[in-house]
Amino acid sequence: MQLYNNLSAKERAELIEKAGKDRLTISFYKYAKIGNTEIFRNHMFLAWDQLDVLGRIYIANEGINAQLSVPAENFEAFKNHLDTISFLENARLNVAIEHDNFAFLKLKVKVRNKIVADGLNDHTFDVTNKGVHVNAEKFNELIEDPDTVLVDMRNHYESEIGHFKNAITPDVDTFRESLDLIEEDLKEYKEDKKLVMYCTGGIRCEKASAYYKHKGFKNVFQLEGGIINYARQVEAEGLENKFIGKNFVFDQRRSERISDDVIASCHQCGKPADLHTNCANEACHLLFIQCDECKEKMDNCCSTNCQEIIKLSYEEQKALRRGQGNSNDIFKKGRADHLPYKKDLRNIFETLKSSK
Repeated sequence: MQLYNNLSAKERAELIEKAGKDRLTISFYKYAKIGNTEIFRNHMFLAWDQLDVLGRIYIANEGINAQLSVPAENFEAFKNHLDTISFLENARLNVAIEHDNFAFLKLKVKVRNKIVADGLNDHTFDVTNKGVHVNAEKFNELIEDPDTVLVDMRNHYESEIGHFKNAITPDVDTFRESLDLIEEDLKEYKEDKKLVMYCTGGIRCEKASAYYKHKGFKNVFQLEGGIINYARQVEAEGLENKFIGKNFVFDQRRSERISDDVIASCHQCGKPADLHTNCANEACHLLFIQCDECKEKMDNCCSTNCQEIIKLSYEEQKALRRGQGNSNDIFKKGRADHLPYKKDLRNIFETLKSSK
């Protein structure tokens, strides 16, 4: 019984190319109480492996979080399988705006402590006591209301390339950092303001909405289905698009364009750019924004040092990496000191407070 992926990314890519069939990029999540996570994990792997599903799936006692690539011809069978599971019946599936047959190259189903790392250890907090879900039309109305505080629940490198107009974009590296920061800076608005949140697909702001209700915020809302679903509704219903730039996604595509605006800059030369790349040096692998000119000039590297390293033979590079572990820069996500045009650290609540 095969319960783990046994093909390399290269082997899988060759099979996908040879098949020549379209694949759909899909994400979904559901907060629910799952008892035996290991049994549930194995069940999902066996069923999805038979349907040639690829992707990254996290399962925990609090629910499931999935980013997937599904053959278009198997989509109905995939959905039918979800419907056989009580808490996933008729689950909302966020289908990507732009598809890439190579978005995922392995099926990874992992058991985690939580489906979204939040750093919380409060057993009185009920993640299912969530805020009000709103569709794109209602969301557009809410964010024009002067009594609304709009908060982006994503990390700095995501909002750097795209966000909603007038949104507060916390300068954080992780979701867990944003929870206490936002609560502290917005505590005076608990009673009289509408707290409206959004994220990529909805999973982070669903947990955040429950958390802020738990902390005493009276009027809490979240964008149903996140930016992914918003973009589809805007197009289908002819609504005004209030999102500017690109939506960062966690697969090989790295982003989906929502509007033609380019709001970020190349971290190396400062020219307008909004395409993230990973440094070609495997010992670095830093995520940063790089324009086409710098990509060509720097051989897809973040520094001249990394550029020199990738010119070495594979064995020489491997020897340099031996015993070193990942460079700390990999976790800086575009904030490494050697990037002259990295995103500035700033207090994202200054504008809100100065307007009082």
